[in-house]
This record gives sequence, structure tokens and C-alpha cells, in this order.
Amino acid sequence: MPRTLLDKHWTKLKPILLDLGFYDKSNLKLTLEGILFRLKTGCQWRDIPEYFGKSNTLYRNFRYWVKTGKIDLLFNRLRNEPDWEWLFIDGSHIRVHQHGTGIIGQGIGKTKGGNTTKIHLVVDAVGRGKGDFSRQRL
Repeated sequence: MPRTLLDKHWTKLKPILLDLGFYDKSNLKLTLEGILFRLKTGCQWRDIPEYFGKSNTLYRNFRYWVKTGKIDLLFNRLRNEPDWEWLFIDGSHIRVHQHGTGIIGQGIGKTKGGNTTKIHLVVDAVGRGKGDFSRQRL
């Protein structure tokens, strides 16, 4: 069974979970891995492999964490401390709609294909970006 959390990641994540008020149960790692497996694959709760535990237990833990706001706190904390070990940079030329050409300061340029703008994006290894898009005038 492919694991979601490596031991080196778990040693960093566990103190964050305990700081946020997650209970330190013996199956906390498997429970979190099961929930992440479900979020990653999009499968039904009942189709989660039994390796992670009972699907109803995983569902109830996830619902409780959502209801109490712990899952939001966790994801916000992780978002603010990203793993920048791997970065991917990409840029793309985007055609500008005809009604958007009159907007001042948007970095719209003229090319053979018409009015365009160039967008650059930097993301980490799992595709999370900062959300800041820089536009460059062509």
C-alpha cells in the first residue's frame, strides 16, 4: 500500500497536530493518511482500503475535525510553511478579451495574435502556489 506520509514528514507534522489540539492516539498517523488518501483519490469513504482503519471511523474523525475547525487550522498552518525544496516555474501568454483591452495598468501587449498578457506562476512540488500572478508587458 503506497503511503501518503513518509516518516520524515510525520516527525515534522505530529508536533503541529498536537499543537492544534489533535488527540495523540496510536492510530493518528493512519487516520490522517486514510483521510488524505480519500481527499487525494476522491473515492467513496466506504472504498478506502481497510489498511487505514474502518471507513466510518475515518469519516467521523474527518467530520469532527471539519466541524471544530481543526482541519482548516492545519491546512492554513501548512500553507504558511510550505516545503520549497522543489519549485516549478511556468509562464503562459493569455489572450485578452476585447472588453479588457481598455483597462489601464494590466500589462496588455500587442502581438501578431492580438492583445495578450503573460502570466508567470511559481508552485511547490505538489502544485501549491502563493497565488501571486505577475504580469509582464510584452
